[in-house]
Amino acid sequence: MSAPKIRELPEQERPREKLTNLGANALSDSELIAILLRTGLPGANAVDVARQLLMRFGSLGQLARASVTELAEIKGVGPAKAVQLAAAFGLATRLARETLARTPLDKPQLVYDLLGAEMRQLGKESLRAILLDTKLHLLRVEEISLGSLNECLAHPREILRPAILHSAYAFILAHNHPSGDPSPSEADRRLTLRIAEAARLLQLTFFDHIIVGAPSLDRPAYFSFREAGIL
Repeated sequence: MSAPKIRELPEQERPREKLTNLGANALSDSELIAILLRTGLPGANAVDVARQLLMRFGSLGQLARASVTELAEIKGVGPAKAVQLAAAFGLATRLARETLARTPLDKPQLVYDLLGAEMRQLGKESLRAILLDTKLHLLRVEEISLGSLNECLAHPREILRPAILHSAYAFILAHNHPSGDPSPSEADRRLTLRIAEAARLLQLTFFDHIIVGAPSLDRPAYFSFREAGIL
């Protein structure tokens, strides 16, 4: 038996009407995605296609990580809808950054809120320097290196150069683990200690090093070297 079309559902169950009346928080992930998709397939409405998308990629985070090409290949999506989905995920990332632009980045959760959504989408490790002023407000984010799937290499001079160039008072390093597990490797620990020593010599404040992972029931979404007492 085919699923009813969206317009055949009771009004209170239609995603657009539900969002208008109750707000976005009242909708499930699949209902929000369905609004972007607009239409479904023969025998499957837009909500069904959205559920299939989430099942296909495994989670909302994995879906956001998918490329336009990968999305477009899914039955019921196609190039136009794939671009719309990618644009929506991109706007969410930019909104998070704009919201936190004038907030002191003095807690690792704020750094995760700033970059987590974007960096979780990456299939390779990206090492970034978050440059801060004297009030720990964001100046800019600079990508230092883009590594392989399981390592991210950068020399201390390359890491510290943006902070010097832009006259930052302090900086935070952030890099992602594409596996989703934010636990630091021995290489991560060695790099952090090397950068801390180099920053002291240059009188720069190395405020934290955050490893971005993915949310899970059995582990945190990020690791903070400052919280762990290593910095």
